Amino acid sequence: MPRTVAHVVGARPNFMKMAPVFDALAALDQPQLLIHTGQHYDEKMSDVFFRELGIPEPDVNLGVGSGSHAAQTAALLTGLEATVLEHRPAAMVVYGDVNSTIAATLVCAKLSIPVVHVEAGLRSFDMTMPEEVNRRVTDVLADLLLVTSPEAYAHLANEGCDVERIRLVGNPMIDTLLRNRDRFAPGPVRAAAGLPERVAVSTLHRPANVDDPVVAKQIVDALKQVAETIDVAIPLHPRGRQRLADLGLVSGEGIHVIDPLGYVDFVSLVSGADLVITDSGGVQEETTILDVPCLTVRPNTERPITITHGTNRLVTPEQLADAAAAVLQGEAVFPTDRPPFWDGHAGERCAREIVAFLDRLR
Repeated sequence: MPRTVAHVVGARPNFMKMAPVFDALAALDQPQLLIHTGQHYDEKMSDVFFRELGIPEPDVNLGVGSGSHAAQTAALLTGLEATVLEHRPAAMVVYGDVNSTIAATLVCAKLSIPVVHVEAGLRSFDMTMPEEVNRRVTDVLADLLLVTSPEAYAHLANEGCDVERIRLVGNPMIDTLLRNRDRFAPGPVRAAAGLPERVAVSTLHRPANVDDPVVAKQIVDALKQVAETIDVAIPLHPRGRQRLADLGLVSGEGIHVIDPLGYVDFVSLVSGADLVITDSGGVQEETTILDVPCLTVRPNTERPITITHGTNRLVTPEQLADAAAAVLQGEAVFPTDRPPFWDGHAGERCAREIVAFLDRLR
């Protein structure tokens, strides 16, 4: 009977991480099962990524949809338990820190299915972030921890993880970026969105920024200040769009609120931007490789390597407008070296570690 490796994905950040690992395992003739939980179910948040990244159609699509953290995680637990019991994979590969990741890990831990965590060890040390809860619990329960950066390895070791469970493999999301770099064309994307040649790009979705009306209003006002100097394009996720619109973030006077974009169009827009303003971990990583100045509106980041080896800087809402002005006046810092193993081959290293892990389970 073949030893099947199952992958669980459910939200936009997972797809770019999973694609290189899936492809590398396929090249090793490893049988695989792809489970899409449907945590993100909008076409532009999910389906388009499968087409653009050449990911095969999921073998299972649970279609759980949105909801509160409790409601969504409960639906994920129920759906994933039935799927795991039906297919009994030899191991489950989970990605990042979304609710699909923690739900799959809990299900497999209770059914004695080994778990491999890709992007293990990241820490913001901010337990008010749901993602921090998810990644910490996942790392405690996972059997193989594949880390993207040296500090992630150190975090796990400091938390008492057996170093035999940890492997530094690099960042598979950067594999996806480098693999698609020839497809990035900022000009056509700007033209389609009605944007000028010089533009800043902003992405906002974290609850701490969009759910707190005081903080959200501070950010909206700061973005309007930035827009006095440079046009700002803001692809807004559905969950935050109306809330921010109620606080005054609407198109006009240099602000361009646009629909979410697919992977190639979004990274194309970012790659040609003069500045990126974000609260996304993935965007911090992408701008590091694209050499685009990035201001992250958060008090912390689980990806400090994007500051030490990249173009990223943390700012408060109050600091945002001045920091943006400084970048636009030429004060951006560009890295002289890249994070280790962010070289386009992390997926291959992940695949080799997963197959070796399966061999050790025999």
